[in-house]
Amino acid sequence: MNIDTALKEALSIAGAVGAALVDYESGMSLGTLGGGDWLDLDVAAAGNTEVVRSKLRVMSTLGLNDGIEDILITLHRQYHLIRLLKPAKGTSTLFVYLVLERERANLALARHQLKRIEGDLVV
Repeated sequence: MNIDTALKEALSIAGAVGAALVDYESGMSLGTLGGGDWLDLDVAAAGNTEVVRSKLRVMSTLGLNDGIEDILITLHRQYHLIRLLKPAKGTSTLFVYLVLERERANLALARHQLKRIEGDLVV
């Protein structure tokens, strides 16, 4: 599936209000869908690159020989889910950023669906 289709699939997840595919090296979005006046996905995506970079630095400092599957930020009314993409070959610097309304979302199901989308995405 291509980027547009992947973002549409992500936005179809129960409770989803915005989705983006982001390169954490540059901080740039390769695509966004949803959001609105209160959620500027380009700004959020760029800001969340710092979250990913910071966690990767901490893991490196600690000498952890592991990879990040996803990062969850819980707010009072929202979940912000960052799913790092596994590379088909070589390395990947991409992540899917998904914002969910907490009252309407099923976090376990959202994580499962993002994993499926990741597996089908071709960039």
